[in-house]
Amino acid sequence: MNVVTSMKDIRVARNLLKSPVGLVPTMGFLHDGHLSLVRNAKKQCSSVIVSIFVNPTQFGPGEDLTTYPRDLNRDLKMLEELKTDLVWTPTPEIMYPPDFQTWISVEALSRPLEGMMRPGHFRGVSTIVAKLFNAVQPNLAYFGQKDAQQVAVVKQMTRDLNFDLEIVVCPTVREPDGLALSSRNINLNPTERKAASVLYRSLSVALFSNNAGERDSQKVRRIIEEEITKEPLARLQYVSCANPDTLQEIEGMIEGNALLSMAVFIGKTRLIDNIVIGD
Repeated sequence: MNVVTSMKDIRVARNLLKSPVGLVPTMGFLHDGHLSLVRNAKKQCSSVIVSIFVNPTQFGPGEDLTTYPRDLNRDLKMLEELKTDLVWTPTPEIMYPPDFQTWISVEALSRPLEGMMRPGHFRGVSTIVAKLFNAVQPNLAYFGQKDAQQVAVVKQMTRDLNFDLEIVVCPTVREPDGLALSSRNINLNPTERKAASVLYRSLSVALFSNNAGERDSQKVRRIIEEEITKEPLARLQYVSCANPDTLQEIEGMIEGNALLSMAVFIGKTRLIDNIVIGD
């Protein structure tokens, strides 16, 4: 496994790889969700590149940039066990030099949900992903369904900027109790970890209700809200029942598919999750 840091080295190393080349962008502190992306990439690609970069521009004031979990040696060991071909570990100075002033913004898709709660977040996401695509020139790039809005934003940006690659979306990987794997889960103490299962439980209750015939979007949102409020350690930031393509809230009856998503604080840790319901 080759590990490089500089922009020059990633371009040289990438050109030595056999195509098709798959890219798995990560912020490190890898878990089985990340590794599932790598495994999928290895099935479909001749070569796999993983980037590890905690992107400062997608964190807002007061968010957890400084405390975001990091363990590069651990990450590299995990990737080596999977026989990853190339790992890129750029620094903030490489990705954002002192005179940096160019940003990418996916307008409509970045506004609701996470965009409303975290202003500027998706400008940072879009910009760094575009820089990764430009440097690596992958044929396929792999993202997890857990970050559904991020996936939508990246897909739109890829189309709009004519990147010649395919975005592959892989299913959310979950713990036995349903909690979606996330690097931030490490911040939960044992009591909070148990409480965090309420996210998936509330989505599952809404899914069951929808399968039983409930189509009223407001009632579906209320089902999730009521389930969340049963957990004393949970503080709901938002719950959404939206069009999976436009991310606009569905008013009235659900026709076709709907993306149910939420952000919940368990103690001081902010978690997100989502499922798609409908036909």
